[in-house]
Amino acid sequence: RRLLKLRLNCSSVSFSPALISFSLILLQTILLGVVLVCLGLSVDALSLNGRRIEAVGGEGNEAAIRGEKLLKRVRRGWMWNQFFLQEEYTGSDYQYIGKLQSDQDRGDGLVKYILSGEGAGTIFVIDENNGDLHATRRLDREEKAFYVLKATVVNKRTGYKLEPETEFTVKLHDINDNEPHFSKEVYTGSVPERSDIGTSVIQVTATDADDSMYGNSAKLVYSISQGHPYFSVDPNTGVIRTALGPGDMDREQREHYQVVIEAKDMAGQRGGLTGSTVVNITLTDVNDNPPRFTQSIYQFRVPESFKSGAPVGRIRATDRDIGKNAEMYFTIVSGDGMDMFDISTNKDTQEGVITVSKPLDYERKQSYTVEIQVQNTQVDPRFMSTGSKDMATVRISVEDVDEPPLFDKASYLMEVKEDAAVGAAVGSVSAVDPDGTRSPVKYSIDRRTDMDRLFNVHPGNGSIFLLRSLDREETAWHNISVIATEFNNPRQSSHVPVYIRLLDINDNAPTFATVYETFVCEKTKAGQRIQTVSAVDADEPSTGHKFFFSLAPEGAYRSNFTVRDNGDNTAGILTRRASYSRLHQSVYLVPVVITDGDYPMQSSTGTLTVRVCTCDRDGNMELCNAEALSSSPGLSTGALIAILLLIVVLFTALKRQRKQEPLIISKEDVRDNVVSYNDEGGGEEDTQAFDIGALRHPDAAAVLEESAKQRRDIIPTDTLLYSAHRRPAPSASSLIMPPVNMGSRDNGDVREFINQRVLENDCNPTAPPYDSLATYAYEGAGSVAESLSSLGSASSEAEQDYHYLSDWGPRFRKLADLYGSTEAPL
Repeated sequence: RRLLKLRLNCSSVSFSPALISFSLILLQTILLGVVLVCLGLSVDALSLNGRRIEAVGGEGNEAAIRGEKLLKRVRRGWMWNQFFLQEEYTGSDYQYIGKLQSDQDRGDGLVKYILSGEGAGTIFVIDENNGDLHATRRLDREEKAFYVLKATVVNKRTGYKLEPETEFTVKLHDINDNEPHFSKEVYTGSVPERSDIGTSVIQVTATDADDSMYGNSAKLVYSISQGHPYFSVDPNTGVIRTALGPGDMDREQREHYQVVIEAKDMAGQRGGLTGSTVVNITLTDVNDNPPRFTQSIYQFRVPESFKSGAPVGRIRATDRDIGKNAEMYFTIVSGDGMDMFDISTNKDTQEGVITVSKPLDYERKQSYTVEIQVQNTQVDPRFMSTGSKDMATVRISVEDVDEPPLFDKASYLMEVKEDAAVGAAVGSVSAVDPDGTRSPVKYSIDRRTDMDRLFNVHPGNGSIFLLRSLDREETAWHNISVIATEFNNPRQSSHVPVYIRLLDINDNAPTFATVYETFVCEKTKAGQRIQTVSAVDADEPSTGHKFFFSLAPEGAYRSNFTVRDNGDNTAGILTRRASYSRLHQSVYLVPVVITDGDYPMQSSTGTLTVRVCTCDRDGNMELCNAEALSSSPGLSTGALIAILLLIVVLFTALKRQRKQEPLIISKEDVRDNVVSYNDEGGGEEDTQAFDIGALRHPDAAAVLEESAKQRRDIIPTDTLLYSAHRRPAPSASSLIMPPVNMGSRDNGDVREFINQRVLENDCNPTAPPYDSLATYAYEGAGSVAESLSSLGSASSEAEQDYHYLSDWGPRFRKLADLYGSTEAPL
């Protein structure tokens, strides 16, 4: 029988307790195998303590090659399973692992050992002649714990495999060459202040790269090297806990702690390796401190003119806590100024802001005192006590200022009937100077609020009265502003709004709601309703509108239609005949009287237009006259007729106004007594358009025709229509300019000239029907200074030669005749 040969290099193995135990187990396994082989048992696999030993017989492989399926015991050629090698070898030679030997090796040098697998030829080498296995370099178990290799034996001459390829492993024995490492270099933790002893803060964790299956190389123990006596650490779990009680862990005394934790392998025994980490621990705040005022008494001064909401001053309180635990709020708990002042908390600065809540009056009260309390908004029940609030006293002095007049009301509401007479009182306002001097006050209306100057106010007593009549239907409300000003200091003034509501009176008559036009069929029946009418009224009676409809008296006699009041502010138009003739009369105008039910009663007459049309059997209109009712939207016939009449009236008025244009347009148009007529001449041949002799001889120009309808281009007559002693009295339509008194000189010609002009206006039937002012620039004759007009002066014209005007053509012939002849008067 073949024997298994295995040689080990025991000198290279350190005899640790684990290695000795493993060697004993391996020796027991080898002895058990030898016994079984000796007994002739066929064992394919043997497993003991988790290790597997495999053996393959060479003859079995040969039988498999021949394809023979024989059931017989296989003899073992050679067998090995694993080798052990210590890591971190520091020797200079190759590290001997073991020896491989085959039964086929008879020492004749014909057997060759071949190695393959992980690291074969680089990390591991084998002597091909004797099977010695070596490691070429130092190995680290933490990088790779084992290697899988394969070995075979071949004939050097033929290359034929003498043994089948067998797999084995090389395992590295661990040594304690790695220190523990924490997962973080620096840990950060926190715990509330005043926590109980043993409160968990944070857990730290360390690992060791050594093998934890053998020995204590990877068994760690935690300890605290810095942080006593505030914290402790669990040696097995690495949980850090508080070590002092609530009274010693106060954030306001110390907030930050730095703790150093160590982890030692070999179960903390002597000679073990150590790793450390830093843990920064912060005590978080709890609301264990109440706010405190920085001073017990505060004093402020405030002018009495401060409005509601104006700040008076700020007070401050401190809190040793931080964040939300330091948030506070202030309240006024007592004092005579509780109703006059408010206090709020500024969220950014945590200050108490005192403000004015009601108007101050120095003349009424000069100082106030209030008690203010401060406390946290969020209170921790564990630390609540009677000292969780603080109190302070605030004294506020009111300063006197010159104030504007003060009205007794913030606004006024007044009512007046729309038919109130001008000057009627509407109401009154009242204001006084609130200062001790009690300066008198005068009133006025802000005209920016009363642009139409409808109202005025008495400057002394504040009574508001009407300047103009009012109409509620035009404007139902008037909003004005009254100003009160101090006499002694006009810069001190105040405004007050006054709302004036106009009360309605029944001053508008009801009218048709729209223009009604309808039709009636030629063949109908008596009592047939052809139209329903309604009314509107601009007034607004308090009890609502009530309208009554009836046929006008002028249309009641032999009327073709009747009106029936429906009692609901509408009325029906009914026929009174059974037939109508479109050829006899195509249009009927029905006058309807509409009366309201208010006092004083108002009424109006509306006209309904009814056209006679031809209808079918169902009463539908078929044919009317040319001016018949049109179904298309647009102006009605009555409206068109009214527009036409209006155009005719306007055209006639314009023609009359054109005929009565004034002799002189304006005073600025008078130049040297030359009268402008604004009439266009007839050209060169028109010699009757204007006679300048009227200016030289005003006595001859004073004679008028009785009708006073002469054209302006007719030369005035030489005699007056009325003599001076027969002049009629001047009418109210003309305003006579009084004659100018020139001392003792007789101005009869000027007086006669003006009287004739007045007579001409009074007797003119085309004169406008309103007062007019006519101005005349006649100087008269016989002036002491003589005439200043250049028209009567020949001194400058004697030296002027106008014969060249004859060379300018026929258009200037008239001008040449006037200026070229010395005999022609200018």
